[in-house]
Amino acid sequence: MITFFFWVFAILAVGAAILAVTRRRVLACALNLVVAFVGLSGLYFQLGAAFPAVLQIMLYAGAIMILVVFVIMFLNLPEEEIKRKAAEPRERLWPMFLVLPLGAVLVGLVNRVDLPPTRPLPADFGSVGSVGRQLFESYVYPFELISILLLVAIVGAVMIAKKRLT
Repeated sequence: MITFFFWVFAILAVGAAILAVTRRRVLACALNLVVAFVGLSGLYFQLGAAFPAVLQIMLYAGAIMILVVFVIMFLNLPEEEIKRKAAEPRERLWPMFLVLPLGAVLVGLVNRVDLPPTRPLPADFGSVGSVGRQLFESYVYPFELISILLLVAIVGAVMIAKKRLT
């Protein structure tokens, strides 16, 4: 049963990610990305990491995607410009013909690898306290850099939209 749900979540995540890359409409891409995030969250739950799974849904599928959809709606590109900038279907599909055989080879290689036995995890693995200690002790600078990067992206989107309004 666990293998069945693994494949369901994996196909959901990969399929939605492919749809997010190949769709022409920006809003459809964003919504497919939300579905991919939910699939990844299901995989996290199967790994026994409930805290990252809930964060995946709350932060990425919730807050970040709402921000992305807000910016898409805020920019409000005209339909003619979207059609003009969209690539032809042939131009968008040729990378898949390169990636699909590579993916099949990688899946075949992964299935042949004998993994070493797993070591037992600490009792507080994946808990809020454990993740918080790692985040704010070991990874405080990358965490702050990401928050600055998101702030710069929001300010940039507002500046682009402001130039269009004037």
